[in-house]
Amino acid sequence: MVVPGYTLGAFILLLHVKSVANYPNGRVTKSCHGMIPEHGHTPQSDPAHNISVSQMTFKPGDQIKVTLSGPPFKGFLLEARNAEDLSGPPVGSFTLIDSQMSQLLTCEDTQGSAVSHTNSHEKTEIKVYWNAPSSAPNHIKFLATVVEKYRIYWVKIPSPVISQPNVLPFTTPEAAVEPMPTTLPPASHLTKSFNTSDCGNKKFCIRSPENCDPEKELACVFLSFTRDDQSVMVEMSGPSKGYLSFALSHDQRMGDDDAYMCIREDQTVRIQPAHLVGRSHPVMDPRDPLEDMAWRLMDGVMQCSFRRNITLPGVKNRFDLNASYYIFLADGAAADGRIHKHSQQPLITYEKYNVTGYPQNVGGSHSLLLLKVHGALMFVAWMTTVSIGVLIARFFKPVWSKALFGDAAWFQVHRILMLTTSALTFIAFLLPFIYRRGWNWHAGYHPYLGCIVMVLAVLQLLLAASRPPLHDPRRQMFNWTHWSMGTAARIIAVAAMFLGMDLPGLNLPGPQKTSAMIGFVAWHVGAEIVLEIHAYRLSRKDEILDDDRIQILQSFTVAEGEGHAFKKIVLAIYVCGNLTFLIIFLSAINRL
Repeated sequence: MVVPGYTLGAFILLLHVKSVANYPNGRVTKSCHGMIPEHGHTPQSDPAHNISVSQMTFKPGDQIKVTLSGPPFKGFLLEARNAEDLSGPPVGSFTLIDSQMSQLLTCEDTQGSAVSHTNSHEKTEIKVYWNAPSSAPNHIKFLATVVEKYRIYWVKIPSPVISQPNVLPFTTPEAAVEPMPTTLPPASHLTKSFNTSDCGNKKFCIRSPENCDPEKELACVFLSFTRDDQSVMVEMSGPSKGYLSFALSHDQRMGDDDAYMCIREDQTVRIQPAHLVGRSHPVMDPRDPLEDMAWRLMDGVMQCSFRRNITLPGVKNRFDLNASYYIFLADGAAADGRIHKHSQQPLITYEKYNVTGYPQNVGGSHSLLLLKVHGALMFVAWMTTVSIGVLIARFFKPVWSKALFGDAAWFQVHRILMLTTSALTFIAFLLPFIYRRGWNWHAGYHPYLGCIVMVLAVLQLLLAASRPPLHDPRRQMFNWTHWSMGTAARIIAVAAMFLGMDLPGLNLPGPQKTSAMIGFVAWHVGAEIVLEIHAYRLSRKDEILDDDRIQILQSFTVAEGEGHAFKKIVLAIYVCGNLTFLIIFLSAINRL
């Protein structure tokens, strides 16, 4: 069983942004008030969609058909507002016409006061009924936010005003709709790569691999902080065709973190602050706190830089930089300005650092120590101790039959190895739960297989403790049950290891990892086949000697001695091979 779960900062695992477009299921109640998707892009200025109504006047209790139509779009949010106060709460409620395309939302504690999409399929028309409340204002205007795709959306598209009869004409100017910004702070173009000569002197630097140079190594991931009076200049570089990001965190888990992203959009780079809430997609924030933004794309490497003040009083979600934090570094794919799951487990610093304090050169790991230990213990248990113990019990009873501390030597060795396996499995089994503080629902089948292995290991211990005497009638049943449960545990454990190697918390380099695991399985099966063939040939030789009635004790002794020597040689070679495979995996884990 290897690392269920992960991490930490798994920084961008699921695609659930708190916005109209990034919620494909349309549950966007957070956007009810402002009706603004938190995409970090500028909304379009000229509406391409239209809102029409079935009648221009209404009375309390009336039901009016409202139609939103236009070019194909994926998401929307529709509300009715007091035309004289468009920033106020939604008015009235809606009734659905097609529940496959639209759904009701509860905004401002009023059930059904808004309508949104149910999926991200393209649609060209949405029809609903609006129910006028008894306390309706004199004039009503419908507003719609429409999302064509992540970067292209319109906010608060207005409808014609509908009014109650016998009221004064509506005169509030159209400018009542909240104006939206039309530009974002510009970013300049970097002319040269970042310099690492000041790392540890003037710059606080994080580099992976350790002490790499982004000027000379394309694979170098680099992040630096340079203090300048009351501000900090941040530089980030690394190979990526989608995005690079870093986050400041109070712990080594994802959630309530201050994040900064450089996102590729065609041939430019957008620099965007964000914040993380739980194990969810980052929520984009306004770019106001950032200054002196610049970027560079060359040879598959993305570089960006910006400046921000050390303290930002009153700015939500931004951490003060005069405190210590764990630092996450991640990269991944981006499409149409929207980021996706990171390509590998984020690099996380080993401890908290104050980036505005004493300049340092630090590193990090793509896997936490607890998860590394978990993987290492499972590899030791199910690639080494259990496999050697099985071979000894199956083939070495006649080789080591002499008593050792009251029992046959082979049995004592077998028992020690199996107890070691169970102890290592139990310790490793607990570590992911300690780290995750519960069950990991994002690790696929791996944790389920791990639980089965743990249960079988415990049952094997209980079964071995109740082993009947050698000539007891129940001994045969015990032998078959013990063998069956042990074989099942070994097979499931290997399957769990195959799955665990691909999980983010212990994302071993591939495809070498798969080849190495297949090699280990083939190595073990090959050793068993060789010993089985040898045992069969020995048994046939004994039968021939017995059938010919050749009662020559020396013949049996010579055959037996040759057989024992061969088994010992095979076991020695097998153990050396197992240790080689184990060293390969442990070295890979240590490099994470």
